[in-house]
Amino acid sequence: MSSFREHLKMQRWDDHRYYHHSLINQSLHLVSAISFVCAYIIAFKDLAIASLIGWLVAMTSRQAGHLFFEPKGYDEVNQATHEYKEEVKVGYNLRRKIVLLTIWVISPLMLFLDPTLLGTVAPATTPGEFLRHLGYMWLILGVGGLLFRTIHLFFIGSVQTGLVWATKILTDPFHDIKLYYRAPAYLLRGKLIDDAILEGRPH
Repeated sequence: MSSFREHLKMQRWDDHRYYHHSLINQSLHLVSAISFVCAYIIAFKDLAIASLIGWLVAMTSRQAGHLFFEPKGYDEVNQATHEYKEEVKVGYNLRRKIVLLTIWVISPLMLFLDPTLLGTVAPATTPGEFLRHLGYMWLILGVGGLLFRTIHLFFIGSVQTGLVWATKILTDPFHDIKLYYRAPAYLLRGKLIDDAILEGRPH
């Protein structure tokens, strides 16, 4: 159990120091984290709505931070190129994220081409029903993406690596709130890069 906790701590620190230099990115992660926590709570009552919040608010804000605001040049602090960081990324690197997001963007076409989703649902007769079907479909996509990479890590890494990563992903919203709640205040002071990372210090 101690090894599992240490592995989780290491994955979190590597993710933070490699991919969260930008305070804009951190602030968007805070928005994402709060949205995910709300989605977790709503999931106990309505999985479709929770999924829509998760994808439309939490995932878009989180990935926008990575795609548009995070520096992608040479990382002086960690002495690593962007290409190296992408290669050693345990979870979804930017290339894999773009593939996943592309599937997400085009997935509504499936409902237009086959409103029954291979006979699993009755065709939607109202916009509300369409959105609920879309929410369920995106829920399957999210769970599938999590399980796919977890099992993939079983083979290219170890079972523990995969389980630690899955645990990290599921608990990231709570950890991100703790880690990035000060980021918006720093932004308002005119800072763009996290000084703690520049100094190589963990939070």
